[in-house]
Amino acid sequence: MIQFNLTILKSLRRFIQTDTVTKAEDEDRIFQNLYGQYDWKLRGAQKRGDWYKTREILLKGSEWIITNIKASGLRGRGGAGFPAGTKWGFMGKIREGDIRPRYLIINGDESEPGTCKDREILRKEPHKLIEGCLICGKAIHARAAYIYIRGEYYNEACSLSLAVHEAYEAGLIGRNACGSGFDFDIFIHRGAGAYICGEESVKFLHYRR
Repeated sequence: MIQFNLTILKSLRRFIQTDTVTKAEDEDRIFQNLYGQYDWKLRGAQKRGDWYKTREILLKGSEWIITNIKASGLRGRGGAGFPAGTKWGFMGKIREGDIRPRYLIINGDESEPGTCKDREILRKEPHKLIEGCLICGKAIHARAAYIYIRGEYYNEACSLSLAVHEAYEAGLIGRNACGSGFDFDIFIHRGAGAYICGEESVKFLHYRR
């Protein structure tokens, strides 16, 4: 994720220098396969830059990752536009004596009327999501990620499941992810047609709703 955010910074610098809006170049596009014209599996994803120097990013540690996410200006796309770096920073430090496990929850339910941005990423760019989960997990000291997917998203769940399997087989996630010494697992949970958000996501994953 970070290497793609750095391309955003490069694009912003070009815009500031020219003071004009120009056509986005292919190298500036984070998601280059939303129309599904390329191979979305691991080999194809790596050709587009996924998993490039991910090990080096993980080895730089939580503080470095959060600092660069803040510098990139990355924000949430759920409506509020909250800075991602600030949000990650809330979990970036561990208090002395705090041994509680931490988990990353990804809400891929997308139940809002007319919303369909996440499903294209889940189905055609799943490795970007998986890599992003790993980097975020390192930043917030999480031991695993739980990805909640809308129950109706059958094809998306299948694509993501295969991509997760590929990542495990390649040693990109799981024990000693990317050879970094960081252990990180990813689990996929299918929804059942309910609209969820915030804390309700966690409760659903614990089968309390």
